[in-house]
Amino acid sequence: MVNVIGVRFRSAGKIYYFDPAGFDIKQGDNVIVETARGVEYGKVVLGLREIKDEDVIQPLKPVIRKATSEDDEVERKNKEKEKEAFQICLEKIKKHELEMKLIDSEYTFDNNKVLFYFTADGRIDFRELVKDLASVFKTRIELRQIGVRDETKIVGGIGICGRTLCCNSHLSEFAPVSIKMAKEQNLSLNPTKISGVCGRLMCCLKNEQEAYEELNAKLPDVGDYISTSDNLKGEVQSVSVLKQLVKVIVTLENDEKEVREYKVEELTFRPKKRKEKGSNIVDEELRVLELLEKKEGKSLLDDE
Repeated sequence: MVNVIGVRFRSAGKIYYFDPAGFDIKQGDNVIVETARGVEYGKVVLGLREIKDEDVIQPLKPVIRKATSEDDEVERKNKEKEKEAFQICLEKIKKHELEMKLIDSEYTFDNNKVLFYFTADGRIDFRELVKDLASVFKTRIELRQIGVRDETKIVGGIGICGRTLCCNSHLSEFAPVSIKMAKEQNLSLNPTKISGVCGRLMCCLKNEQEAYEELNAKLPDVGDYISTSDNLKGEVQSVSVLKQLVKVIVTLENDEKEVREYKVEELTFRPKKRKEKGSNIVDEELRVLELLEKKEGKSLLDDE
C-alpha cells in the first residue's frame, strides 16, 4: 500500500496521483507538482489515502510544495495570458489560412510551454504556424489535435436534459458507450435523439445500463409466447421495464383475444438466449443506423 493524494489540473479533468511527501495536505488545497509537461499548479480533489501499489503508475512523483499566495497570483496571471494567447493564435491561424478550429490555450505554471488545443477534419501542416507563434511567445509551443468529445468537455454547454454537460461538470474520463445500450433501454435509435452535443452517443447511456440489463433479463421479449398464472396462453404485446409489467394478448376459452397486464412473476416463459455474433437474426433498426452512418461518413459508435 502507498499513501497518495489525487490532483486535478482542469475542471472535471482526469485525477492524477502524487506522493504527499510529508506535507499536511487536505482536500481543496492547491499544490505545485512536477508532471511530464513540467511544473504544474493543481487542486487536491482526493485527500490523503492508501491505495494498492498496482493502482499507481510508477514512478510516483512527490508534491513540490503547497501553493502559496505568490503561486496563486502566478496562476491568476497565467489565466489572463491564456486569453491573450488564444486571440493571437486565432489571428495566426487566419493568416496562414489553416482549416482548423482553435478550442483552448494553456500555459504551464512555469511558463515553459504554451499549449494550443484544436480540432480539424484531417491532418494539418502547422509547422509554419508553430514557428510564427514561437517568435511571438519566445517559449516552447505545442499544438495538440483533439476529438469532438474532448472539445465538448473543454468548451462545455447544456445537454438536452437541461443540465450542464456531464463531461464538463463531473465526468473525469469518457466511458465506452455503444448503440446496444440505447437498444437495451428501449430508446429510439434515431441518431439525433441519442447523440450528445458532441454528435456522439450520450455518455449518460452508461449510467443506467447495469440496472436495465438486470431488469431486462427478468422480462420476456415482445412477440414471445408465454403462460400466465390464470392458466392462459398468449403473446407478449409490450413490456414496462421499470415497472416489471407485461401486456399479453391472451386467448380465452371462446377463442376471443384480450389484452391483459401481468406482473412478471405471474408469467412462465423460456429464459432469454444470448444472440451470438454472426447470427442470421439482424435487427432492422441497427442496420438502418449503420447505413445512415456510412452515408454521413462518420460513426456514432466511435469512442475517442
